[in-house]
Amino acid sequence: MRKPVLYTSVLATLLAVAAAVSIPSLSMDKPAGEAQSQSQSKASMKFPLRAEGGKIVDANGKEVVLTGVNWFGLETGNYAPHGIWQRNWQQMLDEMVGQGFNTLRLPYSNEALQAKSIPTQGIDTKMNPDLVGLNGEQIMDKIVNGATSRGMMVMLDRHRPDQYGQSSLWYTDKVSEETWINDWVKLATKYKNNPLVIAADLHNEPHAEATWGDGNEKTDWKMAAERAGNAILKANPNMLIVVEGIETYKGEGGKGYWWGGNLQGAKEHPVKLSDQSKLVYSAHDYSPKVWGQQWFSDPNFPKNMPALWDQQWGYLVKDNTAPVILGEFGGRSVDTKDAEGVWQHALIDYLKQNNISYTYWSWNPNSGDTGGIVGEDWTTVNKDKMDLLKSYQGPMAPKPTNNPA
Repeated sequence: MRKPVLYTSVLATLLAVAAAVSIPSLSMDKPAGEAQSQSQSKASMKFPLRAEGGKIVDANGKEVVLTGVNWFGLETGNYAPHGIWQRNWQQMLDEMVGQGFNTLRLPYSNEALQAKSIPTQGIDTKMNPDLVGLNGEQIMDKIVNGATSRGMMVMLDRHRPDQYGQSSLWYTDKVSEETWINDWVKLATKYKNNPLVIAADLHNEPHAEATWGDGNEKTDWKMAAERAGNAILKANPNMLIVVEGIETYKGEGGKGYWWGGNLQGAKEHPVKLSDQSKLVYSAHDYSPKVWGQQWFSDPNFPKNMPALWDQQWGYLVKDNTAPVILGEFGGRSVDTKDAEGVWQHALIDYLKQNNISYTYWSWNPNSGDTGGIVGEDWTTVNKDKMDLLKSYQGPMAPKPTNNPA
């Protein structure tokens, strides 16, 4: 679930507990009716992707804008994406592609990668007989290959260390930094020959005691991201390394920003990788319905928001420093008569104006803060949300002729 910025460590604890080799150019298949970013070429993409200034580009230097969606569940005790208790997983992917999403951000936990993590609930086995007896990692393989075979790029997201909730730091007393890095190297190696597995989102929403650039090995998220990122690139030099922000940079009077959304430290202390062209930053941003941040009560709202986004993460793109993916944002309302809807429209406009990539939160309807793209039946699409998102969508990736795990 999405976590608001917190002003005291006690409140943070309470809410945390409550939270549930270039690849040859391929031909492009573009779904009928799909909207396109004006900045993107209709020509074929050539993998792998890389960063160039504030843009993500393909091997030919053509800009690529990721416009995707999150499908969560693998990070939970189900060890599988949610909703397949009610629907076939391949039909779910078909509908995502039909709605024009060119990227899937797939959350997982380290626990789900253990051989013993075999689902005992959450899967209708008659609708999904090919998942019977598989463990979490094998189900991940199915979803990843299913997505990429349909022309969806995949960004893997280490969302939690285990099923019980998010962690402020990249390690816990049960999941070490070594395990975190080793699991990433395993996944990077496994998917090395699948060109559409494009990115590793290293750790979801660093917050609370997470710092940036202070040199403290126990809390400095920038340093940890460099260690993990370089290990991944050694195993798979084609992957983009996605580094989220933190909550509070240098104190900031205890106010901070959204968990994972504060990238102010990247200006003074940029992440340095063995291949800098693989670095992409990521932020998360949410609405007043998720948490009543002070900026939502500004008399100039929503006109005050672009300057705030510039300050927190947008400057990296505007200054041509590095690309940014808005890895999570969302809300139940897109009605321009209420604050949440106004905020969503303003944010899409900002992303569109600056050619910033995104993955919307979420496909799932069971996100308590935001709802989803589909309704409680896991089939009916929220037309109002999709009308907004389709105003800024990039083309699908080319379907690979060979789609190995």
